[in-house]
Amino acid sequence: MSEAFQILGTPRFGGILVVSDHASNRVPVDIDLGVDPALLEQHIAVDIGVAGVAAMMAQRPGIAAFLGNVSRLVCDFNRDEHGPTVCPIASDGHAIPGNALDHAGHEARLARFYRPYHAGLATQLDAMPPALILSLHSFTPQLASDPAQLRPWHVGVLYNADDRAARIAIPLLEAEGLVVGDQEPYSGRLLNATMNRHAETEGRPYLGIEVRQDQITDPANHALWAERLARIANRVAVSLGG
Repeated sequence: MSEAFQILGTPRFGGILVVSDHASNRVPVDIDLGVDPALLEQHIAVDIGVAGVAAMMAQRPGIAAFLGNVSRLVCDFNRDEHGPTVCPIASDGHAIPGNALDHAGHEARLARFYRPYHAGLATQLDAMPPALILSLHSFTPQLASDPAQLRPWHVGVLYNADDRAARIAIPLLEAEGLVVGDQEPYSGRLLNATMNRHAETEGRPYLGIEVRQDQITDPANHALWAERLARIANRVAVSLGG
């Protein structure tokens, strides 16, 4: 484990690596974001539920998890390095005053968190290439800044140019009785920075999954989704390998 990421389970060649950029709401003690601590329990700070699902998946043979180890408000790993929202100054209507950084402060965040995270992930993928990367995120049922927007999907499948795994996974998820979004609640062509960098650019197969947060709020549902995603990811990996 490093300050930027942690690895759960035992990565295996030809296995499945779960990658979750927003698994933690941790804020280092020397960083003051200037926000109400209650916000750190909300979706603007962490992908609610994914750490529990990933941890249970990583207990299964052949599956490991690579998890972000700071809040996305400290550093958003799923953004381009020099994009404006790597250290967001606002999120879903909430100002983040501690992120009003000068150039030196912004560069320090990148050097401390962003670059070690992506270097660590690249090293892991090179050392133990998986058959499939499962990019795991969650989304809020309702945005505070747009409460009229309906988000009926239980799970969304996201991708950019490489939709190989998505095309296999969508009918498998639908067969579970789920309402499945194809590029919903937003498009992987817009929000796919980590997978663009480590999967699409390298030709590595990946499956981008967004679970609606109210589906994974407790250990029982973590277990349900861990079993479901492990089973489906294995089927996708086998199909792609064949």
